[in-house]
Amino acid sequence: MSKVETIELQVGRQGRVVIPAALRQLWQIRSGDTLLAHLEDDRLVLEKPAQVMQRIKQRYAALHGQASLADELIAERRGEAAQENAA
Repeated sequence: MSKVETIELQVGRQGRVVIPAALRQLWQIRSGDTLLAHLEDDRLVLEKPAQVMQRIKQRYAALHGQASLADELIAERRGEAAQENAA
């Protein structure tokens, strides 16, 4: 994405902000697209859902292939239940 200088936006009476066409084109967003918004250090951040998913996948990529703690706990509980039923 090319760098765009800061653009001043005005908030409408109902809290609406219009994303200028130049930014929409650079960001490749179209009418009807969904954006996710959150506050980050006193900034309003808009992101595409795909960007959020990519960030989450990268954050947890190191866990891929590791044993599931939930599966271990379930197996442990099943073992304990089997011992109780055998007694």
